[in-house]
Amino acid sequence: QVHLVESGGGLVQAGSSLRLSCAASGGAFGVGAMGWFRQAPGKERVFVAGITTSGLSTSYTDSVKGRFTISRDNAKNAVFLQMINLKPEDTAVYYCAAAQTTTYISPDALSSLGSYHYWGQGTQVTVSS
Repeated sequence: QVHLVESGGGLVQAGSSLRLSCAASGGAFGVGAMGWFRQAPGKERVFVAGITTSGLSTSYTDSVKGRFTISRDNAKNAVFLQMINLKPEDTAVYYCAAAQTTTYISPDALSSLGSYHYWGQGTQVTVSS
């Protein structure tokens, strides 16, 4: 069973930067595609960014393009989300997600919650105006 642990959240002012990290452990063969989702109070969990197993393809929701960058370190089974120019509307709990290595996730499927088999507990990001 894969276990995901997020870190790096916090309370920042608008225009600031944060870097979220997610470490995967427990899997015999690592993890496949990985992604970040977020959930604001009273709203559904939505896609933020995703990255394929190789790291060659990434996907972002429109509202974060140019501000957020997803990356991964397969040697460490980790995924990162660099966030710059944060806005109050970025406030949410951010969740890390990972797919099994045996499941191919195309770049187009990175944004789908159903593509992922494992989820972290979330880390809070709060951006004040």
